Amino acid sequence: MNIVDRVRLGLAVGVAKTITAVVRFVGLGAASVLPGAISRRFHPKLLSLLCEQVKHGVILVVGTNGKTTTSLLLRTILENQNYQVAHNETGANLINGLVTTLLSNTNLIGTLTADYAILEVDENIVPLVLKDCQPKVILALNLFRDQLDRYGEVDTISQRWQKAIAPLSPNTIIVLNADDPTLSYLGQQLTQNVRYFGLSEPDLYLEEIPHAVDSIYCPSCGHPLTYEGVYLSHLGDYSCEKCGFQKSKLDVKSQDWPQILIGVYNKYNTLAAGLVAQELTLETRAILKTVKEFKAAFGRAEELTINGKHVRILLSKNPVGMNETIRAVNDIKKMGKSSTTLLVLNDRIPDGTDVSWIWDVDTEPLVQLGGNLVVSGDRTYDMALRLKYSQETLPQKNNQVKLIVKENLKEAVQTALNLTTSEETLHIVPTYSAMLEVRGILIGRQIL
Repeated sequence: MNIVDRVRLGLAVGVAKTITAVVRFVGLGAASVLPGAISRRFHPKLLSLLCEQVKHGVILVVGTNGKTTTSLLLRTILENQNYQVAHNETGANLINGLVTTLLSNTNLIGTLTADYAILEVDENIVPLVLKDCQPKVILALNLFRDQLDRYGEVDTISQRWQKAIAPLSPNTIIVLNADDPTLSYLGQQLTQNVRYFGLSEPDLYLEEIPHAVDSIYCPSCGHPLTYEGVYLSHLGDYSCEKCGFQKSKLDVKSQDWPQILIGVYNKYNTLAAGLVAQELTLETRAILKTVKEFKAAFGRAEELTINGKHVRILLSKNPVGMNETIRAVNDIKKMGKSSTTLLVLNDRIPDGTDVSWIWDVDTEPLVQLGGNLVVSGDRTYDMALRLKYSQETLPQKNNQVKLIVKENLKEAVQTALNLTTSEETLHIVPTYSAMLEVRGILIGRQIL
């Protein structure tokens, strides 16, 4: 680094740390984006300079669902082995957020002190990040439809990823979900060090392919894939009878890994973090110890005790995520341990302004099991209407659900708590901004 770069870097660091201190002092938030946005004006190659300083390398975590939980688990595994980790834990996953995270781990002259940097990256900016960052590991969890008003279809994103990854060093470790046909095919086109995780547990198959499914056609020839079974959405065991494309061979045996957090999707998160940790040469015994003691990230199967009531928050921001949440909630309802669910639908920028995705969600199973469904949020009546349609599809004898509509979120939360006994769990199913609001109501403060 030449003297000019050092001076500009030092100035950028000073500005970032000053802004962070001021924003936090006046209580405007966590300062997870603004410091990076302003400091980049002093040095446009700031991301590159910072990434180069990470001692053992940068780990990029990408995909539609599961980034936060997987990143936190991987971070916990590394920290338990005494590594210092930089991580954008607030979820600020655009360029300014990544820069802010790295700057927060530097000293006053811009020397970065982290052994690893785990950076959750928005799907849409992966090519931009790879222009300035040569990661040690890229972990891709899945590709589902998510906020089509911003991103478009999954095949478009995959093609952009392939083009951006192709020039990277052949020593780059690429860890992919083999159960996702799009990602499996992507890995088969790459020359880097590709590893695959996935499930090999037919007892977890769904009874049928859900409505919210994206990639059931062969990514090689376009012919419909033949599925032996699906685990969630289009993730499963598959092959193409026309061209011979099939699921890539797994580098991890899923039966050997414990299921701690609820939901099949969290099994995937565990396998992903575990395989990356193994590729970083950590001992499997140490990895498993951390997995067994791991606590969920905020809003992602996070469990709270509020006035003696057990509450579990399950962030759901797209059709696949909500379908899996409903699946997990229903498993608990069938055991008689939950009778009330609070669904909160917002349409703000972090959620995606197009809420038509709720009509791709299979809400019928949730309604069919009955109980209390409390609905709130900016789009309260959209969610209520979706559930009402589900009610109408059921025979009258099976229609035992009580639908409660509350525009005021505080009233909705209190109503749901009142309906939950001390022996039950209240499940709250919010979109992203709604999750922050709900946590603020429950514990008196928000995460951001």
